[in-house]
Amino acid sequence: MKKIGLTAGDLNGIGLEIIFKTFNKSNVLSNTIPIVFANSQVVLAYQEQLKKTYFFNKIVAIAEAKPNMLNVLQVWEENTPITLGTPSKITGKYAVQSFVSAVAALKNNEIDVLVTAPIDKKTIQTTTFHFPGHTDYLLQELKGTGMMLLMTDTLRVGLVTDHLPISQVAQAISKKRIIAKATALNNCLKQDFNIKKPQIAILGLNPHCGDGGVIGSEDDTIVKPAIAQLQVNGIDAIGPLPADSFFGSNNYKKYDAILAMYHDQGLTPFKTLSFGQGVNYTAGLNKIRTSPDHGTAYDIAGKGIANEASFEAAVKAAIFIYKNRMKND
Repeated sequence: MKKIGLTAGDLNGIGLEIIFKTFNKSNVLSNTIPIVFANSQVVLAYQEQLKKTYFFNKIVAIAEAKPNMLNVLQVWEENTPITLGTPSKITGKYAVQSFVSAVAALKNNEIDVLVTAPIDKKTIQTTTFHFPGHTDYLLQELKGTGMMLLMTDTLRVGLVTDHLPISQVAQAISKKRIIAKATALNNCLKQDFNIKKPQIAILGLNPHCGDGGVIGSEDDTIVKPAIAQLQVNGIDAIGPLPADSFFGSNNYKKYDAILAMYHDQGLTPFKTLSFGQGVNYTAGLNKIRTSPDHGTAYDIAGKGIANEASFEAAVKAAIFIYKNRMKND
């Protein structure tokens, strides 16, 4: 029976609400041991503001977690003021505490997979935790060549670079980096999704892939040589392909995955096609972490109307990948 670690996310957002709604369903709850890394008092306070009761089991050690019910692990004891819908450095602090504790448990094999609720990237910043988001901390703590992979049942989009200002993207693109990310993506498709011979589309960096150097030379001097080397290495990589027409023409349906050069090049079309249903997976690492494809949604926090579909999909994806890894290993 799989232990599913769950971070609370930003306590003023919709994280706990979508956790409650997801694990209130028997088809998700059965045969699992879900563990929220948080504090039972704040969970009760959150439910009071939602005006809805969800049952859970308070524990002080992971070994006490019970199957087929939501467990709340006491990560901290002090009172935690919450003001739903409002960004706060206080709740940012506890979001980090929940996340760091859950990652430590994942590293120590105390949980099998990790599913993270949304955080506010601004309120989590401190002198001791200075990361653009979950992914960057995971890359530091876990082994492997990690990469952000957004996915649904029919669409998978990976990124060569992720949380970088657009002004820094071009200099971060290198032949070595493209090869490393595409190789990690290829291995992921085989190991985690049971695709024996993956076909990967690689998007160009510049508009129209540079138009032969008229709009930038990187596609000719960096991207094309990287793809050629990938093909020599036995990876079925195709490209570079112009990003502007790739998704609108439904070309993405021909491939097992797409590798985009930067964050918005991949995530904008992905979220346009599948927002609220997609899953963010940190692929290529020795441990499994997924998350929903949306943020804290402060504007609807506490109203009881948050849609849990993406979080539920993240839970199911984590279990699916875990089973595939066990089988392939």
